[in-house]
Amino acid sequence: MSRRLAAEFIGTAMLLAIVVGSGIMGERLAAGNDAIALLGNTIATGAGLIVLIHMFGPSSGAHFNPAVTLAVWLKRETTARFAACYVIAQSAGAILGVWVAHAMFAEPILQLSEKARDGLPQGFAEGVATFGLIGAILSTQRHRPEFTPVAVGLYVTAAYWFTASTSFANPAVTIARSLTDSFAGIAPHSAPLFIAGQLGGTIAATVIFTWLLREGVERDRSVPDHDLSQS
Repeated sequence: MSRRLAAEFIGTAMLLAIVVGSGIMGERLAAGNDAIALLGNTIATGAGLIVLIHMFGPSSGAHFNPAVTLAVWLKRETTARFAACYVIAQSAGAILGVWVAHAMFAEPILQLSEKARDGLPQGFAEGVATFGLIGAILSTQRHRPEFTPVAVGLYVTAAYWFTASTSFANPAVTIARSLTDSFAGIAPHSAPLFIAGQLGGTIAATVIFTWLLREGVERDRSVPDHDLSQS
């Protein structure tokens, strides 16, 4: 248990150091061009996620995200106590990761973001982003578990650009990013709507993809063996 929680803490801290650090670097180098800054932020986050999941997956499952842990709990694959401990470790690690990024770039350690991300479309975008993320994880874990780290990294890379919210898709990330007044930040008053969208997307994805994957298993079992061998 202690090793799993340490892996979640360290992995989530590293993830936020990547997200916030690349955001600061991108903003400094882009000379006011937000598209270039976002592109740098996107590439670093997607690539970093693939590596981090490979690093910590064997130790903790590499959730790094309360939404993922919630999905696992909803599927009754863990206990409420275990899930709560994961969420605490993830949240603490995320905050530490923001502070590490600030320290690396000689920024004030303690900050609050002033970057408003308000409006129902933003919350809806977070629901869509999280729905797709959980769906990608559940689907690849069922059919191609070795591909899950790449699938997550690629999906997050895409979702940065196709969602209006730039795809936080993670309550711990949302809370931690409210503590940085940088390119990656979100104003604290905007965070509750994001988290509500993320939780809604998680529940919807868990219900729908659990049903879809169960139907697929039942259908496969109903096909005679000789038909399967020819497919």
